[in-house]
Amino acid sequence: MLDTFPFYLSLIAAILGVIMLAKKIRVAYPVLLVLAGLGISFIPGIPTLHIEAELIFVIFLPPLLYEASWSISWKELWKWRRIITSFAFIVVFFTALSVALVANYFIPGFSLALGFLLGGIVSPPDAVSAGAILKFVKVPRRFSSILEGESLLNDASSLIIFRFALIAVATGQFIWHEAALSFTWMVFGGVGIGLLVGFIIMKLHKYLPTDVNSDIVLTLLTPYVIYIAAEEVHSSGVLAVVSGGLLLSQYRLKFLSSSSRLRSVNVWESLVFILNGLVFMLIGLDLPEITAGLEKTGIWPAIGYGLLITAVLIVARIVSAIAAVVTTLIARNFITVADASNPGIKAPLVLGWSGMRGVVSLAAALSIPVQLDNGDVFPQRNLILFITFVVILTTLLLQGLTLPWIIKKLEMHDPDYTMPEDEMYNKLRRKLSHYGLEQLHANYGDQLKTEPLLQQIARKWEDMDKLGADTIVMTGESKDVYRAILNLQRDWLTDKNRHPNIDEDIIRRHLLYLDLEEERIELL
Repeated sequence: MLDTFPFYLSLIAAILGVIMLAKKIRVAYPVLLVLAGLGISFIPGIPTLHIEAELIFVIFLPPLLYEASWSISWKELWKWRRIITSFAFIVVFFTALSVALVANYFIPGFSLALGFLLGGIVSPPDAVSAGAILKFVKVPRRFSSILEGESLLNDASSLIIFRFALIAVATGQFIWHEAALSFTWMVFGGVGIGLLVGFIIMKLHKYLPTDVNSDIVLTLLTPYVIYIAAEEVHSSGVLAVVSGGLLLSQYRLKFLSSSSRLRSVNVWESLVFILNGLVFMLIGLDLPEITAGLEKTGIWPAIGYGLLITAVLIVARIVSAIAAVVTTLIARNFITVADASNPGIKAPLVLGWSGMRGVVSLAAALSIPVQLDNGDVFPQRNLILFITFVVILTTLLLQGLTLPWIIKKLEMHDPDYTMPEDEMYNKLRRKLSHYGLEQLHANYGDQLKTEPLLQQIARKWEDMDKLGADTIVMTGESKDVYRAILNLQRDWLTDKNRHPNIDEDIIRRHLLYLDLEEERIELL
């Protein structure tokens, strides 16, 4: 382990460099990370990397899902619940069926069970890839909400398909009623366990004498506890983490202090940043292991099979997106739907093309056992691994690089939020100041007469209430001036720190205040 430690340190440095390069050239970083991993894998002397599936499922997946469930808007998730659940379950099943039929027909030696196994592996799109790409282009809020919501659930449905197919391949039989009961338990048991453990964690935060550091550590432990608890009783750990994360996210103001919320955001952003970087770099680095067992099939036929399955995935998702729009237009005549307008071809095209595959697919493929219970070699394992790699690489490169261009060409407008974000923010800010002023006068009139600082806050809110929308927006020039003043104040404090009778902790408290003030002006 110590011999390869410098390699892993250099790997993290390479990830940072690649992500900074991706930001500079405005390319989604998952694309460059996979390519960088591929390039590094060809360097002579690089240690052979063996990725354990448990490493991704247990170490990487729970915190990534948990952070995503904290970030998503529950309001948007509920608003688009029908299309999100249809993409996360029905579309995943349809995609897996399409892959199974095509693989069974075109790939020699592939039974329907093996086809479903491959379909369960490659059917879920990757949320990180789509999220990284959408940062470079402006899309209607509904599309990002649908993609984020789908990604929280589709991993669970695809892994359920994968498990059932794995049993069918190993035993040679598929018992429908047992599968139905198992599916029901995995879904409802996973959600129930996630909510139960999340509720317990919430009470621990609230009633134990925790401070900021222990709160943050507890949030880091939470996704692992939820995932392992659910998996131990053979329910869906993915759905458990998502449901528990959504519950805790909704009630975060009830059990976390403001300091815990602020500092935990910084910790989680850094953790997710490095985890996402590692998983995409590992995909590229795993190429030597993936290609090692392809002697029987041959590299070029295997590439052809991978490209064929990729085409099936793309077509199936676009067809599903179009079908979802048509179904919504029909359903609006009978039930209330979130959007009764006709979105045309733009919406299904963007949703259909946002189907990049990622680390969950690779982890599922790697978790296929080398041997069956009777000692026989698991059929087509190496080919399934390679096809999965080709699918991930092709969708990241083809769809990942062209999706921003497609979105720009389509010139999509947001039908839900017509008011610009800055205007909406400032309008709500004025109303918030007005409400605070009303409460201060109504409930704390006596203190307002005697406390100068409260009087200063009241005057600030009164000025905010009177200002127009354009007046309270800080221009770029005014922000630069304010930052310059803050830097001068930091220099002044540094000089004061040389005085022997001034406690340096007091100086640091003032420096922290200036840092918070500089962060605050980014919101103005």
